[in-house]
Amino acid sequence: MSSTSPQTLVEQLRWRYATKKFDPAKTIHPALWAALEESLVLSPSSYGLQPWKFMVITDPGLKARLKAVSWNQPQVEDCSHHVVFLAKKTFGVADIDRFLERMAEVRGVSVDSLKMYRGYMVGDLVEGPRAAMVREWAVRQVYLALGVFLSATAMVGVDTCPLEGIDSAQYDAILGLEGTDWTAVVACPAGYRSESDKYATLPKVRYKAEELIERR
Repeated sequence: MSSTSPQTLVEQLRWRYATKKFDPAKTIHPALWAALEESLVLSPSSYGLQPWKFMVITDPGLKARLKAVSWNQPQVEDCSHHVVFLAKKTFGVADIDRFLERMAEVRGVSVDSLKMYRGYMVGDLVEGPRAAMVREWAVRQVYLALGVFLSATAMVGVDTCPLEGIDSAQYDAILGLEGTDWTAVVACPAGYRSESDKYATLPKVRYKAEELIERR
């Protein structure tokens, strides 16, 4: 049952914007941040396979280093929490089996009962045509999680700014990801807007709904 009214939903989505200036003196309360981390965990993914990790950066020195390889965008350093979205570079049978073991544990079924589902996934992502683009597939899943995070933060009044303007290779080097099966795809600072951010009061520029939505 929904506890959010349609009006509140639209108001909060209109309220959010890509924050250009964060207030470095304001931090997100631990209980609220825990809920936002859970929104990442609960994000949907193809087959439910979750080919991602989320690295949460709060260390000031580390944020400063990442700012230098994020086109020097100040949001990286001034935010409360800087989230780096990682995608898995490869995906194989072992990853599918790991997921099925977790499914069996959570749902109280046997792994053997999931053989048909396993066959679908292996046939698609390991043996099928999509195996050649599995890294790109994983990146697309990461963007699903980013979308959930942006919506979740908006609903609780936390500001964000999704950043594709990052040097992924440098992020990987700084975060110790080189030689692993993970790579930085996109980042998203989160915190609270500065009162001096002029972009906070600008109206959103969107095409009219009738130009974007077709009903049949």
